[in-house]
Amino acid sequence: MTNLFNKKLKRWPTWFVMLFCVVALMLIGTQRDSGPSTPQERIESIAQRLACPTCDGESVYESRGAASQAIRKEIARQVADGQLTDSQIVKAIDDSYTADLKLVPSGTGFDALIWILPIVLLVVAIASLVVVFKRWKAQGSLTATDADRDLVQSALRQASENRDS
Repeated sequence: MTNLFNKKLKRWPTWFVMLFCVVALMLIGTQRDSGPSTPQERIESIAQRLACPTCDGESVYESRGAASQAIRKEIARQVADGQLTDSQIVKAIDDSYTADLKLVPSGTGFDALIWILPIVLLVVAIASLVVVFKRWKAQGSLTATDADRDLVQSALRQASENRDS
């Protein structure tokens, strides 16, 4: 009984340390500011977040179409003006077109589901597997019966006889 208690006690600190590491790394990853430092880098970063309205599958940054060039000029004008943040510039340009130009969903509202849903599904899947494995272990389906042991002994005797002959 004491040995079983010690095994369970040893498992919990490991899980807490792993959970702490995951949460800490996620916080660091979301809080780290590695944004563009020069106006040109800022313009390029914003252009990479918007889809070309006339091209299929290209960002404003990649496209050489007339619409993309106009959008890049507008981005450069708004960056030089210095009144709006990058997200506000993206929203203003996206709102000025009928088509949705955002390539990266925002982290709020309905778009947040795109980011959160895979993580939730992964946690639910892992939790389900843990429950199923514990249930199987509790049922004892992983232990050998006397018939299983007799079958193994019979197979070992037969293998031994085949080797000897």
